[in-house]
Amino acid sequence: MSTRALRRLRGKQRGQEALRSGDLTFCDVPEEDQDTANASIQTKTSQKAKRDRAKKDVTNIYELMVDAERISSDEETENVDVNKASSVESNNGDIEKPDQKQDEGTQKKCGDRVKKKKKKKKKTKVTSEDGEEVAPDDNIDLILENLEKSNGLSLQSEDCGGSDRKSALHVEHRNLNPETELKRYFGARAVQGDQRPRQRNRPFHRSTWMTSVKDSWPRYSRPGISMTLLQSQDGAQYFTFEHNRDYQQVQFKFLEAVKSMDPNNIVVLLRLNPYHIDSLLQLSDVGRIQEDQELARDLIEMALYSFECSFHPLFSLTSGTSRLDYLRPENRAFYLALFKHMMFLEKRGCPRTALEYCKLILSLEPESDPLCMLLLIDFLMLRSREYQALVQLYQEWEEHRNLSQLPNFAYSTALCHFHLSQQEDMGPEENDKQRHKADQTLQNALIMFPGVLMPLLDLCTVQPDASVTTHDFFGPRSQTGQPPALAELTALYAGRTFTLWKEAAVMLWLEESVKEVLHRVDAKDLLVEDCQNKRKQRYQSAPRNIHRHVLLSEIKEAISSLPFEVTSQPLMGFDPLPPLDSVVSYFQPERHVGATSESTLSLFFRSLLPNFNLQDGPMQEEDVEVARAGQELNQEVNRLMVAMRDMLANIRFQEPPREDDPDRDEEEWD
Repeated sequence: MSTRALRRLRGKQRGQEALRSGDLTFCDVPEEDQDTANASIQTKTSQKAKRDRAKKDVTNIYELMVDAERISSDEETENVDVNKASSVESNNGDIEKPDQKQDEGTQKKCGDRVKKKKKKKKKTKVTSEDGEEVAPDDNIDLILENLEKSNGLSLQSEDCGGSDRKSALHVEHRNLNPETELKRYFGARAVQGDQRPRQRNRPFHRSTWMTSVKDSWPRYSRPGISMTLLQSQDGAQYFTFEHNRDYQQVQFKFLEAVKSMDPNNIVVLLRLNPYHIDSLLQLSDVGRIQEDQELARDLIEMALYSFECSFHPLFSLTSGTSRLDYLRPENRAFYLALFKHMMFLEKRGCPRTALEYCKLILSLEPESDPLCMLLLIDFLMLRSREYQALVQLYQEWEEHRNLSQLPNFAYSTALCHFHLSQQEDMGPEENDKQRHKADQTLQNALIMFPGVLMPLLDLCTVQPDASVTTHDFFGPRSQTGQPPALAELTALYAGRTFTLWKEAAVMLWLEESVKEVLHRVDAKDLLVEDCQNKRKQRYQSAPRNIHRHVLLSEIKEAISSLPFEVTSQPLMGFDPLPPLDSVVSYFQPERHVGATSESTLSLFFRSLLPNFNLQDGPMQEEDVEVARAGQELNQEVNRLMVAMRDMLANIRFQEPPREDDPDRDEEEWD
């Protein structure tokens, strides 16, 4: 042991004895030991202060800022003092003696730090429920529990909570962006390679969660939509969209344009009001029919962008507690925009992102489920391979929603268990358990809904065995004997999910289950008769939300099974099958117009000029000029509709560059 170490050890022993007797001042400690002790005290005090500050209530951002400044200042002082203590040592082990004034100042500072340390120790004492004092370092859980009680907040983090603690309808902001899923498939470089840098003189757009704004979009100006909080009840907050007076006038013109049955009128209206929601939804359907998917998708994203810019500050996409009443027409457009956007994402190859939007729509009104998202969520979970989430949803909702009585959940749950049994990361016992569960679930589904099998095999282009096609249970009687509502549900499921059953392993498993079901039917299993009675009593008529879901899904097998009272009424793409008990906040003023003598040109002018009417009497010179100008405008719009590409160029409203822009192309904008 060196001489310096011996001196330190002896100094510490003398200091401890003197502290016990109470006769020691800091002047009795050797200078080298004093500096070393000072540095050690500072380090321990700083670390203790950091821990104490971390255990405070961190809900106040200003306290965090003050604590950060104090910690940084303490660290700077600590570094300076440690540097001083190390710099006073010379190479031969001697200690340079400082002046008497510096000695006194150092003693005072050290004394103050020791006092502060004692005060902080008193503040950081934690008392357990039994009344015993516990060291804060030894019981972090107790501190977190006390903070949780004092703040009334849950400190459960997503990482610590795990997927089991999350709700089956939990929505995450990052999963609302399709680029997140595409980067997972193809890599960030491949996804960002097509993105061009922002050009100069382009309108500025705010960033949103649901859409990525494009430079080709028109400059956003508030169209007159706002969101209001109606009430908070049972932990849920009920919101609604509202239209101001200007937006109502545009809405009336839109309804007139729809009555004219001419898309050109909607194009003209949209040129004047580029963020009118219903016009965007209606023209999106026109673009999709003309097979212009890019146009249709852009119009829907513009509608979502307009909605998100008008959100209430308390409205949350991910909390699961924000509600929108579908009975209000102002809210229905938001539902439809989300549904159409979800369908585009699924066709684009982003089922995980589409699933997130499906959960979002369901969370807006989970009890009534106006768009019947429960008929779609199982398919998206299977496509995105979220098998555990599907099992969790079935377990949580089966008791109060009877999901097993829907053909899609009866078959999809069985398919989910089969895929779980094929996973290699599970043990042999767990795989056998999942396979047994899959067999039982599929057999029960085939017994309850035998009409699904033959349409499913036809779409998969699989020729079943003769013993199956000739059997009464799966033969033609299973199709013709179904109630109307059940025929609609089975056609919807088969037309949507047949691609999931085309795998060779799945087909072999299905074949084994069908043979086992035929044995149970021939043996007159009691479950077969019970399910037959349930089919006769239930599924006589489907509710309106199922019809609405079938129309929006556009699956031809299901649309052909819709009842006549649904297909015979006019259907509007911006509001298909509105509820019969809608809550209307404003009405369109009545107009006295002759239906027989009114021309398309008159409807066109009335869509633009509310007071225009060809039957009011002879037109004046000004009216003739207006009519001539309107006729020329109508001819121009007709030329735009020759091809949807021309309409695309007029809808996107690329703003001309400024006059001082050197890149301005006069011929292009003239």
